[in-house]
Parts: sequence; C-alpha cells; structure tokens
Amino acid sequence: MGYWGYYVVGRSEAPLAELDTLAGARGMVLRGTAPAGWQVWEYPGGDGDVGNMNALARETGAPALFGYVMDSDCVAVEAAAPESGAWTTCLAREAMAGYLGGGEDELGVDDYFLEPGDAAARAVAWAAEAGHAVTAESLLDVLTAGPDPLAENLFFRFLDRLGVVPL
Repeated sequence: MGYWGYYVVGRSEAPLAELDTLAGARGMVLRGTAPAGWQVWEYPGGDGDVGNMNALARETGAPALFGYVMDSDCVAVEAAAPESGAWTTCLAREAMAGYLGGGEDELGVDDYFLEPGDAAARAVAWAAEAGHAVTAESLLDVLTAGPDPLAENLFFRFLDRLGVVPL
C-alpha cells in the first residue's frame, strides 16, 4: 500500500499550520522549507479539512498549492495565487484515470483536470507570481510523466520545476 495524503505548499512568515485557513488540518508536519519563506507541510491520510487553496493564497498573499497523493500512484494538484487565480491538474494522468473510472457515462481525467499544455501555461503564470521565471516546456515532461515509481517524487519534481522548492 502506498502513501495517501496531502502536501501543502505556501509562502508565509508564520508556519502554515498556524494559519486560519488550515485550522482544520490537525496533525500537519513540516516537511521542509526553502528560500523566501516557502514551506512544505505534510498532512498524512488527509482526514479532516485541509482548507481551501484560494483562501490560503489570500491569507498569505502569495501563491499556494496542494498535492493530494493517492496510494503513491497519482497526485491531484490544486493551485491558487492572488492575481492569477485557481487551477487544478494531476500528475500521473494514466494512473489518475484508473481512480476516476472513465466508463462511457462517467467523467474522465480531462473533465476534472486541465490538460498538460493548459496546466503548464497556468503553472508558468503561478510561478511568475511567486517570483520565478519558468517555461512551459520545463513543466510538460513532469505533467505527462508516469508515477516515477512514486507519485510523491513526481510532485516534488514539479515543485522544483516551479522554482519554489528545490529537490
């Protein structure tokens, strides 16, 4: 059995776990920090209320994102920034499709998440708002990759490519 849980990424002078937006996510653990106040918190299991990405971006005044890892197979990514707004995508799309079903009458990956090209464009704007210049091409290989063998590794590669949390 793989990992299930959230990673919460944001920039703040205060610990993210102490912010009002994340008050319902009891038991978050600091996973790491990076320059300019970036923090990565882990919320194993994800039981409880992890909050709202838009609210976290408003409260911190900076871009923020969640990565929900599903059995180490795939990651649902929710991102928001005060100026460029919110967007969602996923990592390890093929594995995510297995979790969504995708039968004839069911919604599939493209119904829930931005396609890789669109997600890369939104991620470039998100990174720019965070003060980092990145290219869509540098993100596309991560957005189209398989789980590597753990989706968590793919998520941290994505953060590295965004320029916020180096590997």
